[in-house]
Amino acid sequence: MTNFLWKRRHIISLADFTPAEYENVLQTSVSFQGVLSRRTKKVPTLQGQVVANLFFEPSTRTRSSFELAAKRLSADTLNFSPGSSSLTKGETILDTAKTYLAMGTDLMVIRHRSAGVPATIAQEMDRLQAGVGVLNAGDGQHEHPSQALLDLLTLCNALNPEQPTIQDLQGKKVAIVGDILHSRVARSNLWSLTACGAQVHLAAPPTLLPKAFADAFAVPLRPEGSSAEAAITRRVYVHWQLSSALKDADFVMALRLQKERMSDHLLPSLREYHQRFGLTRDRIKHCAPTVKILHPGPTNRGVEITSELMDDPKLSLVSQQVASGVAVRMALLYLMGGAKHKTSSPITLEADRHL
Repeated sequence: MTNFLWKRRHIISLADFTPAEYENVLQTSVSFQGVLSRRTKKVPTLQGQVVANLFFEPSTRTRSSFELAAKRLSADTLNFSPGSSSLTKGETILDTAKTYLAMGTDLMVIRHRSAGVPATIAQEMDRLQAGVGVLNAGDGQHEHPSQALLDLLTLCNALNPEQPTIQDLQGKKVAIVGDILHSRVARSNLWSLTACGAQVHLAAPPTLLPKAFADAFAVPLRPEGSSAEAAITRRVYVHWQLSSALKDADFVMALRLQKERMSDHLLPSLREYHQRFGLTRDRIKHCAPTVKILHPGPTNRGVEITSELMDDPKLSLVSQQVASGVAVRMALLYLMGGAKHKTSSPITLEADRHL
């Protein structure tokens, strides 16, 4: 792991993450991949701490991997289900969060269908001087930081399995195809990939990719202490035709059509979408010969991507994404838990290797 002092109490957005922070998360995740490959996959790093998974929105992969990550770190876990909670009796979200705080929670992992809820809870924890870290596990159409970070690990591992680093992404072309407009995954990936030097090409019908969408991500990143000349230029390109976006792409990420978030009829039909933007073996011939395919899931097979591509072990990185999720979320909980106690030294993890 890198010798890097982690300063963030909360992880709500990746908009201002620096390359050094991405590298720190990456290398910490790689160390935890080593832990997960051992016979004994548990370390006492967060022993005595409580992680509350407050998922106000349904989830399978994210919730399960956060719960497993916390348990692998020996933390105690509390899992919240809105359907059987006091929310049904009129309790507010902030009162729910403060209830978990009163139970001794140290870290809160929060998912909500409305953008801004994790940030609001984080602000309340800070106002109360609770010392609780809040991690955004997906909020509305805002962001999904841990998904983008596990995608980052997956890409870097694919490029350099022996010693992955964010430098491996410099100049690589990553195409993101699908429901860009409604995707919090796309937004977080745009921040992370461009900060690490990748060229991101977005492809979707105009109704799912407004012309001005990329403008919000064109703001140069100026890491603290750097000069204006050292600012990182973010490279984002918009395509309304699939072939130009796929041309020579090193990686292609398909996104799910989020019909539950669409308020208008933005597509004539799923069949027409697949005919124009669905990933098939024939279409990826436009890509680089070594192209790899990603999808954050869940997948509408035969719409965003064919089952043939999805299940091809030579092309698909989907299973690697799921596996990367546990290591990355262990890393985030570890870094945030260490920040709570004003330390992010990797010495603890080194000692854990002998357990």
